[in-house]
Amino acid sequence: MAQPDDMFGDDDYPAYTMGRAAEITGASQDFLRRLDEAKLITPFRSSGGHRRYSRYQLRLAARAREMVDQGTALEAACRIIILEDQLEEALRQNEKHQRRQEPEAS
Repeated sequence: MAQPDDMFGDDDYPAYTMGRAAEITGASQDFLRRLDEAKLITPFRSSGGHRRYSRYQLRLAARAREMVDQGTALEAACRIIILEDQLEEALRQNEKHQRRQEPEAS
């Protein structure tokens, strides 16, 4: 099992409470709940049922807040962010695949 210091360095480790996540992203707790409802982020639930957020999820929430603040509807902002994230992952996978296909230099 990973040590606590290692876990906090992990972008996917749910280290932040809802209150702290709202504070970090500059969003309200209600906004974070709405992102969950819109399926942009699904926070981890503690044994007591409290939401916990990762740094990766906080970056998505901050991006959504910025877009909504600029006038984009919440649902549209969430969809755009999801598509951007999927595109970024597809490009990473494509690059990885192409590197495996390159002939080795003699």
